[in-house]
Amino acid sequence: MTLVKQLRFFFERHGFYVSTRLADRLGMKVKSVRLFFIYASFATFGAGFVMYLTLAFWLKLKDLVYTKRTSVFDL
Repeated sequence: MTLVKQLRFFFERHGFYVSTRLADRLGMKVKSVRLFFIYASFATFGAGFVMYLTLAFWLKLKDLVYTKRTSVFDL
């Protein structure tokens, strides 16, 4: 496997699923969203990666706050 494929596999496996969730919400392909983040990172010298990490933190925080409860008695 080439280095690029290994890096892609690592980030797809251990990422925060920001690209997947954003693509689902926008109705786009996941690959297009990932390419946008890659191009934005190169164009803005890392600001796209910072934006990605911010979205990952925000989504993780949202998941912690809005957990689905099966019953009223689960509080």
